[in-house]
Amino acid sequence: MRTAEKARKTFETDINMQVNLDDNSNISINTGVGFFDHMLTLFASHARIGLVVEANGDLHIDSHHTVEDTGIVLGQLVKEALGSKEGINRYGNAFVPMDETLGFVALDISGRPFLVFDAEFENPKLGNFDTELVREFFQAFSVHAGITLHAKVHYGFNTHHKAESLFKALGQSLAVAIKVNPDIKGVNSTKGMIE
Repeated sequence: MRTAEKARKTFETDINMQVNLDDNSNISINTGVGFFDHMLTLFASHARIGLVVEANGDLHIDSHHTVEDTGIVLGQLVKEALGSKEGINRYGNAFVPMDETLGFVALDISGRPFLVFDAEFENPKLGNFDTELVREFFQAFSVHAGITLHAKVHYGFNTHHKAESLFKALGQSLAVAIKVNPDIKGVNSTKGMIE
């Protein structure tokens, strides 16, 4: 089983997280940020992974540290659970329609973190979640997972739908990328390794 768990505590957040890339029977998210919990649940479900998150952050300030630090730990655990990355597809992409919105994510588990993010959110808040934090989460996740990640909202006007389409597309594309492919011997790289 490709699993990893971690506890990370700073002056701003206290996060305990478990990831299971091969068993999605346990998804439980509690960050104190309702909309973010909803997005992480959707992400894990579409990625077909198990994800347990218990996060306590300085929400009396705002949700920035909680969201960013959750992205950091999630990226670290996905990277750890993937290990040598032998046999995985490595690449994944997905278009996800959400009513009037169309979101897209393409990613490469390359060991070279990079984010291209192209989305605008007209509504600055959804509950106690600042919508600019969608990008912050994607940035933290891509850097700490070592993933090249492109995310784009092609069109739409409902802010909830835009964010949801991106989190679902991230999950869908990750599901493809982490899948073990019996046709791949070693790592899917002509270099012979993915750092």
